[in-house]
Amino acid sequence: MQFVDKQQRRAARTPLVVLVVLNIMLLTAVATLLLAQATPTAEPRVVTPRGELGADERATIELFRNARESVVFISTRQHVTNFWTRNVYSVPRGSGSGLVWDAAGHIVTNFHVIEGASEAQIQLADGRQFSASLVGASPQHDLAVLKIGGAGFVAPARVPIGSSGDLQVGQNVFAIGNPFGLDWTLTKGIVSALDRSLPNEDGPDIRHLVQTDAAINPGNSGGPLLDSAGRLIGINTAIYSPSGASAGIGFAVPVDTVMRVVPQLIADGRYTRPTLGVESDDEINDRLKSVSGIEGVFVLRVDPGSVADRAGLSAAQRTRRGVVPGDIITALNSRPVSRVGDLLARLDDFRVGQTVELTLLRRGEERTVTLELESGV
Repeated sequence: MQFVDKQQRRAARTPLVVLVVLNIMLLTAVATLLLAQATPTAEPRVVTPRGELGADERATIELFRNARESVVFISTRQHVTNFWTRNVYSVPRGSGSGLVWDAAGHIVTNFHVIEGASEAQIQLADGRQFSASLVGASPQHDLAVLKIGGAGFVAPARVPIGSSGDLQVGQNVFAIGNPFGLDWTLTKGIVSALDRSLPNEDGPDIRHLVQTDAAINPGNSGGPLLDSAGRLIGINTAIYSPSGASAGIGFAVPVDTVMRVVPQLIADGRYTRPTLGVESDDEINDRLKSVSGIEGVFVLRVDPGSVADRAGLSAAQRTRRGVVPGDIITALNSRPVSRVGDLLARLDDFRVGQTVELTLLRRGEERTVTLELESGV
């Protein structure tokens, strides 16, 4: 009797087990269906053929490929002495860009890139590294020349030289350099303005600068500014930016200035500026202009034996009643001048031995003299 009860109980449980299994299978199927609907497909998208690059893109790519090898990465170090131990340490100072100038291994960069440095390391685009020596510098133009290589040195390709005298506002320009250490970076813009000037603590204003909106940042200094033909038209030198980063206002030393200064630095180690043999001072000059109402450069001293001395120029004289003006330079080659920095910068457009015409004012009488420019310091 007990055996029969067990059989009955088993028979009673069988439909229940089957029902549970069916419910589990149903739930599994539903869950699988919902999961399949919720899971995104993993099939890759079809790639759309791009087609040919635009003509301007191909030209930019070719320009960068041709110019890249001539741009170098410059890193500088400075020797410092520990006050207590008197040990000398070499510490990183900064970095910048440069341009291979000739097959002899001369590198053109900005003066401020290497100013205060004890040593400089040059890295070429092909990975070669060299210790550089300083050949010469012209702080007044913010230009410097370094030298790398030696016996058997093979210089990379150089960019062709252009001109800056025929630049036009609106034409395309390209900058290559190492902004923030990001080596061999290309940026593109236009010529925003021409003949800009920046004050220079080391001498006359830096004049004739090319203004561009091509992105120029710290580290771009010393790198080339190129035209759309890939020709060198300037050396990137400065930015105007309240934040210290690119604000769309950058400046480059024009290639016409580079072509005048760099050969002298290579040959003589320094730039010999043309001079008249007169001296003045902007602060005193501004006071005399304010008192007299005359716009010009007041001659405060004439160097004995100079071309100005031989031409009879007269300097201002100090008396008990004040300063008695001598000659006042009002124009150079018929172009007005009113500041000392302006006069020196105008003279810098000429070479030693060339002649210029000065317009002078003395005691209300105007006259002109022609002088041959001499060698300054």
